[in-house]
Amino acid sequence: MRIGLYPGTFDPITYGHMDIIRRSATLVDRLVIGVAINRDKGPMFSLEERVGMIEAECKALSVETGTEIVAHPFENLLIDCARDVGAQMIVRGLRAVADFEYEFQMVGMNRVLDSSIETVFLMAEARHQAIASKLVKEIARLGGDVHKFVPPAVNIALRAKLGQTPKPL
Repeated sequence: MRIGLYPGTFDPITYGHMDIIRRSATLVDRLVIGVAINRDKGPMFSLEERVGMIEAECKALSVETGTEIVAHPFENLLIDCARDVGAQMIVRGLRAVADFEYEFQMVGMNRVLDSSIETVFLMAEARHQAIASKLVKEIARLGGDVHKFVPPAVNIALRAKLGQTPKPL
């Protein structure tokens, strides 16, 4: 069984994340969405909320692709998480050159820690390359419309978290 791990904080999950998840699901039999418990980033959504959003958004995609897609919280080293879930590959999404520079360093370190686990990079679709959870939260915080960046249920959750009413489409 081919198992892939797609890690991130997913705070919140965006259409960019969903694009990478959809395309990753065609490469593996089981895709584990590693939800990082990163207290340093101070996530807007709790771990439980982020896992719930991922599970809700990936349910239909799992059926559609025939790939098992599961959310898995982790707080250890990424390479240890990959070992824990039996992943042969780590999937990383790239949006820009700046992403590549950081990811290149991570791959080098991970290869030293465990050379049996490959890292696969997927470029985000052009229409999703500008989407970043940090920017989505900032736009929403300032009253902007984020429905083009996140699924409807995520938009509702984001607005509720900010004490706002969702913008009509």
